[in-house]
Amino acid sequence: MGRMKRVLLAFLWLSGLISLSCAARLSASRQKLEVQKHLKRLNKPAVKSIESPDGDIIDCVHMAHQPAFDHPFLKDHKIQMRPSYHPEGLFDENKVSEKPKERTNSITQLWHLNGKCPEGTIPIRRTKQEDVLRASSVKRYGRKKHRAIPKPRSADPDLVNESGHQHAIAYVEGDKYYGAKATINVWEPKIQQPNEFSLSQLWILGGSFGEDLNSIEAGWQVSPDLYGDNNTRLFTYWTSDAYQATGCYNLLCSGFIQINSEIAMGASISPVSAYRNSQYDISILVWKDPKEGHWWMQFGNDYVLGYWPSFLFSYLADSASMIEWGGEVVNSEPDGHHTSTQMGSGHFPEEGFGKSSYFRNIQVVDGSNNLKAPKGLGTFTEQSNCYDVQIGSNGDWGHYFYYGGPGKNANCP
Repeated sequence: MGRMKRVLLAFLWLSGLISLSCAARLSASRQKLEVQKHLKRLNKPAVKSIESPDGDIIDCVHMAHQPAFDHPFLKDHKIQMRPSYHPEGLFDENKVSEKPKERTNSITQLWHLNGKCPEGTIPIRRTKQEDVLRASSVKRYGRKKHRAIPKPRSADPDLVNESGHQHAIAYVEGDKYYGAKATINVWEPKIQQPNEFSLSQLWILGGSFGEDLNSIEAGWQVSPDLYGDNNTRLFTYWTSDAYQATGCYNLLCSGFIQINSEIAMGASISPVSAYRNSQYDISILVWKDPKEGHWWMQFGNDYVLGYWPSFLFSYLADSASMIEWGGEVVNSEPDGHHTSTQMGSGHFPEEGFGKSSYFRNIQVVDGSNNLKAPKGLGTFTEQSNCYDVQIGSNGDWGHYFYYGGPGKNANCP
């Protein structure tokens, strides 16, 4: 009888294993199907495809077929090919393309080495299956985690533990803002864990810091989780509900309408700055067109990239109430330990030019559509012994600041 019992138990155990394995196979095939559907939605048919030296595929997609137009409110949207106004007056293409008297070291995107997209198309970094599988879920792919925003008004140490995000920023608040500009030093910070990132950006913020926060963001980032490598990449982000259900990085959801055929969101920037060596920086301007109400983005002096339609937002449909510039990292180390993920160059502000990273010529756009120096610039960092920020101003750089740090060190365990 004992033997029969053992056989029966073994049979039941095996049956359980088989049904578990069937369930696992079913779940895996369901996930595969979901991923394939998502890739089909994101990767639009290309007129031409270019393989970048870093392994990216850049698809040249007809402008009218870009992901933005999956949005139900954009079905009949007529693409605006240029803003009505540029800060400081009527939009004038010649004025935008004017080269500054002194050129800083020039930056390009790696894929440019192997070709360019034809007129009437826009370059889109192709999303691969492994990109989506690295995300916590298909739904969360291309989105920031909730509570990722620096909140200077409550410099509370608990904020660090609650969100895992740390910042070193300069900011202005207390007025109505219609845009912001900065020239941002570009580096390739080292990331400790693949699920961490390091970025340097400007934030255009509207609303409270609650569930209704509106944000437009642009800058550069290193994010192994999102891109599968440690390259420094140009990025944008938007949300109208504090990163919950709306918005995404780059063109990974419908929202931003791109009109430029030369710059690809999410593509690698090259070259980057080196310690005690050549320094490279990028300029980013985001402003609200006073006529149409859309938020436009310009990269460098030459490229008006496109716009976020005003209907995407509640508070930002009118103006921004706060502007922030600076760095952000994710610290995923448990039990109060600190990551060694670097911010900026990985060096503290006091080391200065060529060693520390910087933002220079930081400006805001006022109600008269003029670029002007920010008034009452504040700074904020959760743990200044891990990452810090120091502001200054002079004739050449206007308002500027050095920021960043190594993360884990003798004073930041």
